[in-house]
Amino acid sequence: MAFDNLSDKLSGVFKKLRSKGKLSEADVKTAMREVRLALLEADVNYKVAKDFTNTVTEKCIGANVMESLTAPQMVIKIVKEELTALMGSEQARLKTSNSIPTVIMMCGLQGSGKTTHSAKLAKLLKAQGHRPMLAACDIYRPAAIEQLKVLGNAVGVPVFEMGTQKPEITAKKAVAYAKDYGHDYLILDTAGRLHIDTELMDELKRITQAVEVNDILLVIDSMVGQDAVNIAKAFNDILEIDGVIITKLDGDTRGGAALSVRAVTGKPIMYAGVGEKLDELEEFHPDRMASRILGMGDVLSLIEKVESEIDEKKAEEAAKRLEENKFDMNDLLEQFGQIKKMGSIKSILSMIPGMDKQIRNVDIDDRQMLRVEAIIKSMTKKERLKPDIINASRRRRIAAGAGVKVEDVNRLMRQYEQMRKMFRQMNAKGGKRKLMRGLGGLPGGPGGLGF
Repeated sequence: MAFDNLSDKLSGVFKKLRSKGKLSEADVKTAMREVRLALLEADVNYKVAKDFTNTVTEKCIGANVMESLTAPQMVIKIVKEELTALMGSEQARLKTSNSIPTVIMMCGLQGSGKTTHSAKLAKLLKAQGHRPMLAACDIYRPAAIEQLKVLGNAVGVPVFEMGTQKPEITAKKAVAYAKDYGHDYLILDTAGRLHIDTELMDELKRITQAVEVNDILLVIDSMVGQDAVNIAKAFNDILEIDGVIITKLDGDTRGGAALSVRAVTGKPIMYAGVGEKLDELEEFHPDRMASRILGMGDVLSLIEKVESEIDEKKAEEAAKRLEENKFDMNDLLEQFGQIKKMGSIKSILSMIPGMDKQIRNVDIDDRQMLRVEAIIKSMTKKERLKPDIINASRRRRIAAGAGVKVEDVNRLMRQYEQMRKMFRQMNAKGGKRKLMRGLGGLPGGPGGLGF
């Protein structure tokens, strides 16, 4: 995940502060110098890093933080507030047109991920109950139109295209089509270039002149570091963008672009790409990102992910079966399917406060879940309903059918029993605390069903 190195550096700074108890002005200034260096190493714009630490220092000294017995905690609180403010304070949302469709124009350099993120945004809007449509306005890149059609088909969203017709004409016809067929959002996938040039900007301007664009979203690859800020500034100066989609925040990028874009351009980050899958696009919440950077987790996003992906009716049925001690292998298989909808196990665990650092260097392979599913599917219907009948000879047969070792089947059976016991304790005193400890037993997690 992006910001891992920054999180480690900031944790080190705060650990030193906590060890001091009361703080002096010199302690705060020393800590802020270290914070500034950490920000610069994370590719944060120099002026942004300098202004940030100066502001935090002034607030700490001005509020007489040093005299407080909880001075370190107050410094951390101020840092979190300023990090949130740096990224925009509040979540920025798309505008809504008075008449359909609301038009969103995606722009950016070639290779930034415009086409993929156009489809991701369409999928996200569809999941929110909208009827989006995509329009292919990139007539230069080989197979760009075909790629958008494939992606549109994958997310279940129609794609409007007119071949190599001028992009502004395609956009205009797409608006009319969307209006006629009741599509409330129209996403224009435009062409990019290897660098910012007059031809690219003129084309984008012609599109905005041909149709009323409600939001211009700039797609930026966070891997380009400081260049991301320069790109955002250049596009904003000419086009006056409305927001940014920053990609690859799940990778090894240092993440400085996310902390610099708002300060340099005044435009908010609206969405973040957190994976390669088409459902791995998140609305950007500055306060939640600040919490992640400071190692405080992101429980709100985890709750939202659970609410959006988990079938409430099936969850209630599973809970009832657990209470009645009827939870079997079919139920376990069903739960795996529910968990898979939420994304990778590592991404889920990273949202739990305190877990991010624990799992960072742990190899969590989501393919391990597939092996567990293979084991369950190699069982007979009777064995799934009554796992207690699975003796040594049955385990050998199941292992052979799943292409795994007998030890793997034994491990699953032990984990199944532990899981049943853990869930039975949920309604008991301290059940929530036990459940949190039990999260380490998620498939593929530390101490879980991994092989």
